Amino acid sequence: MVFSAGGDDTTASIQPAVDAFRLALGDPVNGNAPGPLSSGRREINWDGGGATTSAPGATPFTVFFNSRGAGITTPGTGFLQTPLDSAANAPELADLNPSYVGPDSPFRTFSPVRIFTPLGSNITDVSFIIPGSAPTNTPGTGTPATVSGFGAVFSDVDLSDTTTIQLFGLDGGSLGTFSVAPGSVPDRSLSFLGLVADAGERIARVRITTGTTALGPNDNPTAGVDVVVMDDFLYAEPRAVPEPSSLILAAVAGIGAVGYGWPRRKRA
Repeated sequence: MVFSAGGDDTTASIQPAVDAFRLALGDPVNGNAPGPLSSGRREINWDGGGATTSAPGATPFTVFFNSRGAGITTPGTGFLQTPLDSAANAPELADLNPSYVGPDSPFRTFSPVRIFTPLGSNITDVSFIIPGSAPTNTPGTGTPATVSGFGAVFSDVDLSDTTTIQLFGLDGGSLGTFSVAPGSVPDRSLSFLGLVADAGERIARVRITTGTTALGPNDNPTAGVDVVVMDDFLYAEPRAVPEPSSLILAAVAGIGAVGYGWPRRKRA
């Protein structure tokens, strides 16, 4: 199930798609509550409870690893949560390119006041654990989990089929790559893409590609340069990956059933 919107520079332009996706994921918003939980969803808005200054982060980005079950990495150098209003509040973003901040910024936020972006790459990978199962907040710990749906808000998507979300199953195989709709205005547009698995698939990992380049160059879609940032992440409540022993027992049970049925059909 695909929930998609390419809007203008107002939150209202994509709000119906975001709300429909929230409804599909289910209530309540579980915040930082430890799991496992039987229903609801998780959301990350990068705003730090009203923070108005930037916050660089390393990769792996573990701020929401234990609390909300999202492990976030990039092949780049790290991540940045940052406002867009001024160089004083967003020095790291201004150092990358002064045109990214201030009233003429090509970006805008969906939930005030910060956006989220990888640095040194336009690739972001997200995997999942049961929230609360990694109290040391250390990558590689915690109970591995999957989700049934994932979505994200994007800003300043100008080109078709370059900003994408790719989903992966437990076996590492791709469940599909889905394109984010371009905005309807040249700058400060908002777009949303949400995906819900509706045939029993489980999403173990998500790869997000934002635009055609890492942050740094001027946004210039007519020359094929599309610089894109992200805002809110929304995803279904993480569910624990079945233990290998459970999978083996299920497989053996299935083989036994087939083996039992085959001779009967043969005799018949």
